[in-house]
Amino acid sequence: MSTTDSRMTGTMSESMTESATDLPPPTLGPLTHVALTVRDLSVSVPWYERLVGSGPVLDEDTGPFHHVVFAVGGTLLGLHLFPGDEGADEFDPRRPGLDHVAFLSPDRATLDAWRDRLTGLGIVTGEVVDAHYGSGLAFKDPDGLALEIFAAAG
Repeated sequence: MSTTDSRMTGTMSESMTESATDLPPPTLGPLTHVALTVRDLSVSVPWYERLVGSGPVLDEDTGPFHHVVFAVGGTLLGLHLFPGDEGADEFDPRRPGLDHVAFLSPDRATLDAWRDRLTGLGIVTGEVVDAHYGSGLAFKDPDGLALEIFAAAG
């Protein structure tokens, strides 16, 4: 069949789209992993080991990239290094892409304990910010990636 065959033009595509929208949507599951691109694994891996409190569950050089993965609760947190990209622009949460990654805190009081722990690790944090939907503690990793520990309200 050629690419100009009338069966492959708008009419077929439109009917396929219409029938697909008639189906109930599948349920989207929880996040399984987040991958962050870093500049230097020799700096980022020890930093995240201190943050997470354990070592990585995977350290693999695939050729096109090297990744180190941590288990954080039920989610995997990956650090990726792409050879040749070490000099890329600084992270900016206002640029399209990632704004920040937030880790769950069970309650507001635990955020104070996290602030003390991070300060003890030499990690600069802001103050805990309270809002009607919850409270958050913001900080940055060695590459300036915005991170947060968040406790939902209620």
